[in-house]
Amino acid sequence: MATNLALSDVVGYESCVIPGEPTLTEPDPAPEQRSRRLSRGKAWRQRSEATSDDGPVRWYQRDFHVGRVISLETIMTFSQQMSSFIEAGIPIVEALDIAKEETSSEPMKTVIDNIRDSIERGSSFTDAVAAQGSVFPAFYRAMLRSADYTGNLDVVLNQAAGYLERDISARAQVKSALTYPLVVVFVAFIAIIAMSIFVLPRFSTLYRSVGAKLPLPTRMLLGITDFFTSFWWLILFGLIAILALGYLTIGGNRRKAQRDALIQRLPIFGPLVKLISVERFCRMLAALTHAGVPIPEGIGVAADSTNNTIFAGKIDDVREALLRGASLSDPLRETGLFPNTAQQMINIGERTGALSVQLSKAANYYEREVSGRIKRATDLFEPLVILVIGLVVGFVAVAQVSAMYSVFSQIR
Repeated sequence: MATNLALSDVVGYESCVIPGEPTLTEPDPAPEQRSRRLSRGKAWRQRSEATSDDGPVRWYQRDFHVGRVISLETIMTFSQQMSSFIEAGIPIVEALDIAKEETSSEPMKTVIDNIRDSIERGSSFTDAVAAQGSVFPAFYRAMLRSADYTGNLDVVLNQAAGYLERDISARAQVKSALTYPLVVVFVAFIAIIAMSIFVLPRFSTLYRSVGAKLPLPTRMLLGITDFFTSFWWLILFGLIAILALGYLTIGGNRRKAQRDALIQRLPIFGPLVKLISVERFCRMLAALTHAGVPIPEGIGVAADSTNNTIFAGKIDDVREALLRGASLSDPLRETGLFPNTAQQMINIGERTGALSVQLSKAANYYEREVSGRIKRATDLFEPLVILVIGLVVGFVAVAQVSAMYSVFSQIR
């Protein structure tokens, strides 16, 4: 069942309320006015993330999501329930009461109460969810804003639940693949530390008392051991300094742009994150264009759903080009964000008038591509970790055995 919501929290004005203002289906004679409304909508999004029902969000809550104890599984279940209730025609307030009774998470019950109170005070469902801050992921809140255009809140909630389910499945896949290598790394790290503190110093004393000339691998190993035992405090200070520097440069939500830029430059994770953003963008824009939302407004909401500041910033340039009368495919190509396959699909959809269909096909294609890349990356990580651990253990064994042979040969 479609649920109509207000448009003011996305583009900054009330639809069909102010006389003389263009609606979503009417042509806008003043692109400058539309641009100002888009800017006001962006300012609203920033304010909604900086405040909550309990007042301004504290600095550590903005940076680190302190106090977020609601799992993605709980949010996914809530989304599926609300989608089913709204589709069945149950009013939102009553649906929230049912969802509260069904959940076993006390923090989620508090969040549902806050959402219900906000709606009873006149807020839309999107506003009420956005006021909960970091409880709901950023792409989730952006997807809900698309319901203010389409009016299909049940459909959008179901799509958001699907995204959460895929995210949870991908995280479970990665955790499953990394469990064994991480256990091996942890055990090897503890073993190396124990050897450096308790075992190797005794061998060092033995070798020095004999006065034998040690081979290069043994001298390197003893040098590393002496450094760890003598300057452990310097190593600890260095680790703390690295963490502090990392926070000052790319840590927290306020430095997300720098963090996104760094991630995109990484060899394996950068292309993967880029494909995830393309898939989310195409999926969301397909739903919006299918519902008849104008493309300049639709790409703004779709870009927000990627939760990627680099992606959203370049899409803002595309939106400005559309307001000046450009086509969609050319500005998207100039961003350098979209692979050739996506560019061709969007271009074909724009020329044939089936843009939403081509965007859905592109989203399905890149969803399969993302799943395949995640599987290949996790499959590659396990043997890589085992290889590194094997090299370390092999180096220690070679250093010890070669030292023993050297000492025995010199004693003879």
